[in-house]
Amino acid sequence: MAKDYFDLKDRVAIVTGASGGLGVQMAKALANQGAKIVVCARRLEKCQEVADQISQEFGVETLALHCDITSTENVEEMVDAVLAKFGRIDVLINNAGTGAVAPAEDITDDQFGNEMQIDLFGTFRVARAVAKKAMIPAKYGRIINIASMYGLVGNKVAGSAPYHAAKGGVVNLTRALAAEWGKYGITVNSICPGYFYTPLTKETLDSDFFQANAKTMIPEERYGNEGELDTAAIFLASPASSYVTGVQLPVDGGYTCM
Repeated sequence: MAKDYFDLKDRVAIVTGASGGLGVQMAKALANQGAKIVVCARRLEKCQEVADQISQEFGVETLALHCDITSTENVEEMVDAVLAKFGRIDVLINNAGTGAVAPAEDITDDQFGNEMQIDLFGTFRVARAVAKKAMIPAKYGRIINIASMYGLVGNKVAGSAPYHAAKGGVVNLTRALAAEWGKYGITVNSICPGYFYTPLTKETLDSDFFQANAKTMIPEERYGNEGELDTAAIFLASPASSYVTGVQLPVDGGYTCM
């Protein structure tokens, strides 16, 4: 009998930062495998639009919730609302994030602190709440932290030291949580995307400067396209990845292999 290794039917998945860009793409990828999707971000109206679209396109239950990952109270309320609706949380994709770009010598304390609050502490806040309230009691969970190839290496293209520091923190936070929570049947992994087209990045990535850099720094000599992150998310979210934890998976066209 054929086996669908990546079946997520009836699983409940939270995707933070899913009001646009890569978050929407990954939410749709999990919905395509049958998962019920919770769309979270600060813009509730946009989350509702995405949730409605996913429900109509894939025929799965969805829930749109406001979530500011810099607020512990807000995160706790979001997790409680998901449990009240679905009674379980099987998958968490910690995708919400930001990025401060400026020469390191000009970065302000506020810029650095904001980056840490969102990209690093925000990732921990959501993982902590989901694990404590849902996954540890269930003895099952799949947590996927969206880090970055910039969490693994530096760069000379665009100064972004706070982003590098925060995403590097996410990489090692992933290892730490994997080590602690493995005994509960929870896997914790991170995906480290390279340059991907989104509505927010298209203008920058299409500039002559970045196009030339791609030819030099990326072995595949191009950026990531829509859908090329999906299978990594599906694999790490699925029961098939039960013996994979603490892993940092670059999806970067080879950027970090050089």
